[in-house]
Amino acid sequence: MLFGNMVEQYIWFDGKFVKFKNANVHILTHSMQYGSGIFEGIRSYQSNGNSYVFRLEDHISRFMKSAKIYTMNLKFSEKKLADAVVATLKKNKLKAAYIRPFAFYNDQHIGLGVSGKKISIAIITVPFGSYFANKEKGISCKVSSWQRINSMILPPEAKASGNYINSIIASIDAQKSGADEAILLSQEGHVAEGPGENVFFVEDGTLITPSREADILMGITRDTIIKLAEYNGLSVVERNVHKEEMYTCDEAFFTGTAAEVTPITSIDSRKIGNGKVGPITSMLADKYYEVVSGSNPEFKDWLTKVF
Repeated sequence: MLFGNMVEQYIWFDGKFVKFKNANVHILTHSMQYGSGIFEGIRSYQSNGNSYVFRLEDHISRFMKSAKIYTMNLKFSEKKLADAVVATLKKNKLKAAYIRPFAFYNDQHIGLGVSGKKISIAIITVPFGSYFANKEKGISCKVSSWQRINSMILPPEAKASGNYINSIIASIDAQKSGADEAILLSQEGHVAEGPGENVFFVEDGTLITPSREADILMGITRDTIIKLAEYNGLSVVERNVHKEEMYTCDEAFFTGTAAEVTPITSIDSRKIGNGKVGPITSMLADKYYEVVSGSNPEFKDWLTKVF
């Protein structure tokens, strides 16, 4: 269905627009074989006939930091890439979309070496709805037997393609066990994050989320929720979270560009709270949608207008 809808759309590819169906690379492309690409996930939202990209500059900044960690010279400035995102949305006449900037070694060879190899950048925009089918009612999670990668293995703060093999295998196991999604623990046994989401818990009215020390991706939606929670008078604590704390918390939810704010109503077959979406989760989800839709003027600086 996606490709049927997208064949007449365009992709920004190394500074030029090419048709979706013509944006091809060789089967031996290094990043396809070895997972050596970096990427971002960004969303645009439609509201009252307008379209806004949410926290575009922050996403592009993280994209550049991922490139720096992997010593990838992207040869485009942050402004050029941000402008390219807006231009691609306009070219495709998309108001509500998922946006994927992707940088990769576009070079056909066998071997791990990347010195002197060509780096390409693509910006893809696709129509996008809810990431989880059961999002409104809440989803079930399973604590994975697979640990979250850590900085001694791979840099978790780089949004690199290869990192997500760790996420994929955790998700596969969770879904085979009947859960909607996985939760990974750090090497020390503390709660880290979901396969593609940060995680929050509510305990006695306080919002708790794993800290950087748990080898999490420093999510931009995570940062948004922390700021919105504090703005609305909630106490927020970033710290190590023990596995058993998840079972006794009052509320839990995921955050992420794709997941947005997704309630978690059970973990390891244990109900979270009363097994329903909690009031603080609902409040923060509502506040989040107010911001991304441009309905909250206090956070208008987070929005880049497209149309």
